[in-house]
Amino acid sequence: MRPLVLRMHFYAGILVAPFLLIAAVTGLLYAASYPLEKVIYADELTVPVPEGKAALPLSQQVGAAVEAHPGGTLSKVWPSPEAGATTRVLFEDPGLGESKSTAVFVDPYTAEVRGELLSYGSSGALPVRAWISEFHRHLHLGEPGRLYSELAASWLWVVALGGLLLWLRRRRATRGARGLLLPERGLTGRRRTMSRHGAIGVWSLLGLLFLSATGLTWSTYAGENVALLREQVRGTTPAVTATVDPAAGTGADGHEGHGSAHGDGGHQPGEGGDIGLDRLMDTAREQGVSESVVITLPADEKGAYVVAENDKQWPVHFDSVSVHPATGEVVDTLAFADYPVLAQLTRFGIDAHMGLFLGLPNQLLLIALMAGLIVLIVYGYRMWWQRRPARGTRFGVGRPMPRGAWRKAPPGALAGLLAAAVLLGWFVPLFGLGLVLFLAVDLLRGAVARRRADVS
Repeated sequence: MRPLVLRMHFYAGILVAPFLLIAAVTGLLYAASYPLEKVIYADELTVPVPEGKAALPLSQQVGAAVEAHPGGTLSKVWPSPEAGATTRVLFEDPGLGESKSTAVFVDPYTAEVRGELLSYGSSGALPVRAWISEFHRHLHLGEPGRLYSELAASWLWVVALGGLLLWLRRRRATRGARGLLLPERGLTGRRRTMSRHGAIGVWSLLGLLFLSATGLTWSTYAGENVALLREQVRGTTPAVTATVDPAAGTGADGHEGHGSAHGDGGHQPGEGGDIGLDRLMDTAREQGVSESVVITLPADEKGAYVVAENDKQWPVHFDSVSVHPATGEVVDTLAFADYPVLAQLTRFGIDAHMGLFLGLPNQLLLIALMAGLIVLIVYGYRMWWQRRPARGTRFGVGRPMPRGAWRKAPPGALAGLLAAAVLLGWFVPLFGLGLVLFLAVDLLRGAVARRRADVS
């Protein structure tokens, strides 16, 4: 089977590597955007901590933001998560686009408005990071552009595992771990390039497999199959109930509603019998929801306040509670510990993929991993160039393994391989389409070679 694996690794490396290279470069930029964001928007994100002065009531901070942005629809509030951090008040505007809102930053000690910026997604990405995020996600081409990243994620694990199998077989005769994990000394030319390529690939393997798997979870086509599978095995992420019965004045039990509240402009905290944000925060703290919380306002007269922890540096701080806006009674609670195991793993995986889990160490690891992938791709193309014919065309390049080796493989192994390819091609459609493309290119090259042989 080695020649077949080698041909697959060759074609995937040549034809998919450009997409992997784009994903690696943009992913590296995205991982670096977190510390960059803190530097660029330091005036909006941080404030000096006055000695001996406590933060003002949250209602007063939000009131200052509403006064500074009177035409907006108040939707969410991110209270200051730590000393020296501003409070972020979000306003919806349909003209901004999906998942985007205007963030007003307020000094929690003085209620001074520090500025307004566009905020994107649940991570609260500000303009620079949001731009890099969309560049990494779809190259600013919209939904069609997402195909590039899905193609990269669909084939990254294939290239990585195929490379590992080839490297293990080549290094099988080397005793000890050094020959597997470190480049061999004293080599020159293509053998030196291959040695470095293989060693870096081994060190990067687990990280690349992880990024491939987590990247597919929110892709367009494979992501739908992943979501369906999670639903079938009851591994979807639950949500706290966000609706109430206005006539009864209390909420329903359970998580069947799975709703999410979004402010519609008609609800103002503390007005018309509303309990207000200060009492809401007291109730949330009593329920143990206090780490880096996000407050979502009621959607309408049937909506409840939702206070959810958003400490993605350590996702176990993801408890949430919903509170009746008129009575202050707890409608529902949901602890991260009660999530299905698959939902917990998904939460950890997505946050680690985005560089949020554990903060800076996660981001530095992603930067190193993306740099390693870039070097792997460069070394891969260099090996391709170094395998070019010594004589003949000046611009000749390396050829894949000779065709037809699959005929020597055991029929049972081929049948299993074909079944696995069909199943994977259905579950990960861009892997299947890529495989068909590789076969078409291979058949075309074979036909051209036969014609040339007949002519000669």
